Amino acid sequence: MSLLEVRNLSVAFGRRPPTLTGIDFTIDAGARVGLIGQSGSGKSVTALAVMGLLPEYATATGSIRLGGTELIGRPDALFAPMRGNDLSMVFQEPMTALDPTMKVGRQVAEVVRLHRKSSREQARALTLDMLEQVDLPDPEQVYDAFAHQLSGGQRQRVVLAMALINQPDLVICDEPTTALDVTVQQQVLRVLRHNLDAVGAACLFITHDLAVLSQVCDQVLVMLDGAIVEAGELKSVFTDPQHPYTRGLLATARLDQVAPGSRLPTVADFYRRPERTPGTEVAG
Repeated sequence: MSLLEVRNLSVAFGRRPPTLTGIDFTIDAGARVGLIGQSGSGKSVTALAVMGLLPEYATATGSIRLGGTELIGRPDALFAPMRGNDLSMVFQEPMTALDPTMKVGRQVAEVVRLHRKSSREQARALTLDMLEQVDLPDPEQVYDAFAHQLSGGQRQRVVLAMALINQPDLVICDEPTTALDVTVQQQVLRVLRHNLDAVGAACLFITHDLAVLSQVCDQVLVMLDGAIVEAGELKSVFTDPQHPYTRGLLATARLDQVAPGSRLPTVADFYRRPERTPGTEVAG
């Protein structure tokens, strides 16, 4: 059953040419879908469009339906209650996603109180339980800490707790492990997978890292210059990529297959981007 249906989505910023052009994809309930592509391909813009967080000067056309509810053109007064409840987002840099002036536990508890109308005591209890579920040691201490007093891995787990605490139907992760070292990255990915399973949430996982993608997702969308150029089951796309750009991305990640002393492969060895006129760069 389709949870998220995106049809003919285009996004333009001001008078610039469209950043996204005719995006089409679906995410079924409980599915794990990866969105990959080089910087500037439009991945983050896609996520922001789904979340209804595009800036006011951006224009989105087409259709985005979550559980049958149309999101394009939905007034923010009706959209805001869905964020953090029906869908949520984990941003790349938790330090900017968290309020530095407020203790992190209160920030997570605020999400509960806003959507569940819980008492302060109930929200605190649920928050402490969620902090424990994302493997944060001493949840009581973390609850009363400010963001700058936590490590990068701890902050990202707090953001995960915030995104998952209301058991949303869809969680969007925008490169959530990019700023973490490899060991902490593995821990955060394990916590993410476990908690997605626990709440039964679908996930749209944005990343540059194909190894990370293979640990989280079972389907993949490949984005290039604001368009999706390939989509399919992860194993199928990884073993038999159809688009030359996808073949280039995979080749640059398989350095163990490069003979010693040989030149490292680049995407340009497989796919040459057409010349772009000034002012048509894609962002996000």
